Amino acid sequence: MTPAGAGPAGPAGRPVGSLASRQAELVAALVAGAPPPPGFAPGPLAAARAALLRKRAGEVARHWPLLAAGLGPTWPTVFVEWAADRPTGGGLRDGWDLARALHARTALPALGAEELAVREAQFRYDGQRAPRRRRSPALGRVGAVLALQVAGRVRLLRPARP
Repeated sequence: MTPAGAGPAGPAGRPVGSLASRQAELVAALVAGAPPPPGFAPGPLAAARAALLRKRAGEVARHWPLLAAGLGPTWPTVFVEWAADRPTGGGLRDGWDLARALHARTALPALGAEELAVREAQFRYDGQRAPRRRRSPALGRVGAVLALQVAGRVRLLRPARP
């Protein structure tokens, strides 16, 4: 609700044009692919957005080093294309969601499949809430890669190679 005489209300009951709503529009344009808010030059805003996406790719690579290494020099491009219209969930969750998306498209490299299988065995993650460590024995399977977690230890079981 807005105070009497304050003008029309925007999202969350804030007055349209308030500092908080303009900040929210700017943040959405920078990190979630929303259109630039009125009054901001598109060029500098696009440069800042690109810098933030590169920084985010680095954070995800720290949490998912095998995924990033498996994609090699295409890592930044693949990540930026995937993350361009998604708000961040943090490095661990972003990497997990990207690995699952690549697996669904059969574009997940072998190193990324191993890393994802290990994470699936260690943690429960539904794509919505934060990952939680598993307490009971669990299997993580990604393609032909199988990871077995028992008593907090994970063993990677690779298929026999001909």
